[in-house]
Amino acid sequence: MSNAVLLNIENGIARITLNRPERLNAFDPEVAEGWAEACELATQTSEVKAILVAGEGRAFCAGGDVRAMAEMEDRRESMQVLAGRINDGILALVESAKPVVAAAHGVTAGGGLGILLSSDYAVIGESSKVGSIYAGVGLTPDLSVSAQLARAVGERRALQLVLQDNLLSADEAVEWGLAAEKVADDAVLARAEAIAEHWVQNAYAYGEAKRLVRAAAGRSFREQVADEARTIGVASITPEGEKRIAAFAAR
Repeated sequence: MSNAVLLNIENGIARITLNRPERLNAFDPEVAEGWAEACELATQTSEVKAILVAGEGRAFCAGGDVRAMAEMEDRRESMQVLAGRINDGILALVESAKPVVAAAHGVTAGGGLGILLSSDYAVIGESSKVGSIYAGVGLTPDLSVSAQLARAVGERRALQLVLQDNLLSADEAVEWGLAAEKVADDAVLARAEAIAEHWVQNAYAYGEAKRLVRAAAGRSFREQVADEARTIGVASITPEGEKRIAAFAAR
């Protein structure tokens, strides 16, 4: 795997780190391939119970590398292939039954917003900025932004974000629902780590809760409640479920 994206699996947590700080972790072909490989491996590894996504340096992710785009010979085809490979990683995260937390310090912009939306819980720093800003370089939303943004914040706010070149403050990002928590800038990663560690302790329940919520938009109400019934039945006989039910009943 490329050094542009780091993957560390330890104690049930897969830590995926965008590692191109000199370019604010912007995606070029090397980062795209590393990202897809890391996400696919993390979601396919049975010992992984939770996933943490972070970025090195001053920013979480500034989206696509515009300088690299400017040098592409067949830009239309190259950008489509690039986005498609990054989407492979996004799909792996979103469709997995493993909860994902993002430690989104600094700037999250453009395609970086899609990476943020692919997490199930996002922690940002008090000075963080979040936005779309695609149109500023003449581009359109990609990396799942148009697919996930309106679900997260509502259609009107989604339109406000993609039709302006503004970056939201940390407080606005939390208020809008793009992030779950705002903490001190130097505490973002530690807080995300704590959340992932908490999930690992009750992995089936949290993982299946994530899967159920993510799946609901693509199927009927009848299908969804039937899946809920099946899933809670299984949860009740897992070792963790049996232990927690017994402990609650004994209070």
